[in-house]
Amino acid sequence: MVRCFAVIFFSMLLNAVAQTPCEKLKSLALPDTTITAAESVPAGLKELQSAPGSPKLSLMLPAYCRVAAVLKPSSDSEIKMEIWLPVETWNGKFQAVGNGGFAGMISYPAMSSALQEGYATASTDTGHTGANALFGIGHPEKVVDYAYRAVHEMTVKSKAVIATYYGKNPRLSYWNGCSTGGRQGLMESQRYPEDFDGIVG
Repeated sequence: MVRCFAVIFFSMLLNAVAQTPCEKLKSLALPDTTITAAESVPAGLKELQSAPGSPKLSLMLPAYCRVAAVLKPSSDSEIKMEIWLPVETWNGKFQAVGNGGFAGMISYPAMSSALQEGYATASTDTGHTGANALFGIGHPEKVVDYAYRAVHEMTVKSKAVIATYYGKNPRLSYWNGCSTGGRQGLMESQRYPEDFDGIVG
């Protein structure tokens, strides 16, 4: 019995030592990445917008660590992303969520659903703001970001953040998206098959 308690205590101690406090993720160094925010968000009712000008949704969310970053894999890239990490309810898995239309914003409602189910979750604006294709005129690198690069870069950086925060990699990683998110999932499966263990589109 004493040995059993000792093993449990030692495992808890190792887990606690391996984890990184949320706010310290602000100084995490990742290639082509600037982390702009790393903050603990308490559990409670949150107001989130699904699209510019749309009504806000009120959703009850568990406590999580919010990390926001800007990725610049090319000289003309400006990819915004967020990853939310459940504090106490993590199921050990990662779920990235897709966009609709021309994207142009982070998919907060879809992230909220994943977070409520215990996933560490991430989304990206795919490198531009606004739900139209004007961003691509004269900016071929931004077109590449929208087409496939932003999702891949977000996924790689998200897994690094997860490993640092929890002290271990996600057990499984999933992509979840329809409409443009479905196309994004197909691009991931063809170009970067190692990014996800399963794709729902």
